[in-house]
Amino acid sequence: MRASEAQRAVAAAMSIASSLGLPVDDAIVLNDSNKLTLRLLPCDVLARVAPVAEQVAQFEIKLAQRLAESGSPVAALEPRVEPRVYERDGFVVTLWTYYEPVTPEEVSPADYAHALERLHAGMRKLDIPTPHFTDRVESAQQLLASRDLTPALADADRELLSNTLRSLRRAIDESGPAEQLLHGEPHPGNLLTTKTGLLFIDLETCCRGPVEFDLAHAPEEVSEHYPDVDQDLLRECRILVLAMITTWRWDRGDQLPNGRQLGTEWLSQIRAALGCKAPETHS
Repeated sequence: MRASEAQRAVAAAMSIASSLGLPVDDAIVLNDSNKLTLRLLPCDVLARVAPVAEQVAQFEIKLAQRLAESGSPVAALEPRVEPRVYERDGFVVTLWTYYEPVTPEEVSPADYAHALERLHAGMRKLDIPTPHFTDRVESAQQLLASRDLTPALADADRELLSNTLRSLRRAIDESGPAEQLLHGEPHPGNLLTTKTGLLFIDLETCCRGPVEFDLAHAPEEVSEHYPDVDQDLLRECRILVLAMITTWRWDRGDQLPNGRQLGTEWLSQIRAALGCKAPETHS
């Protein structure tokens, strides 16, 4: 989030929390991307703040509540206030339980897989309208189709990403895999290690698709501990996901730190995975 917006976003979150009777005199930024994640002190509440036009906060709250009721491993909403979306100064704010990190330890692939399996089991019980994973693929394809939105992307790289997204989307669809509700981005950054166990956060990316699409976001070792994985489908999903996140790094509005550097590295990884040669460069 741009610095000028971030200051207003922090102020909005602090103001809302104070108006709800939560003591707030400081806010620590825990994550800054298209939205801000803040730790509000001394009330010790996690606030997620996004511009009004760029959020699906009500959907995320509803889903978190339903999953928590089924015992799924997800972060809980802040219990001291009404569980709803708050709006102020052009921002929406949701308030969540803050979990004190436990002593940093690498999460074992088996524990990671078990937590994801439990999450998927809980999600299979829900009947909530959600986008299909191909909708996210299509959004990436639209970025590639617009040179105005991705002006710094070289022609050869644009063609590589476009062809990869199109061919893998078709291949996965034609394989007819079983589908269910998914987290959408269960990567390590969306997994908390807490005293009560592993918990998933950031449910706004939920979509329908094969479980292999979710597994494609996790470290490779995790899939070795998840039951009944289609390895060929997982490989296709891994490359598809890599092509999607690479495309987002070339969006002119991308605000991920070192995003362009990551995008360049990931293009090389895609070529390696597909057995492609790097394009020739001309001075």
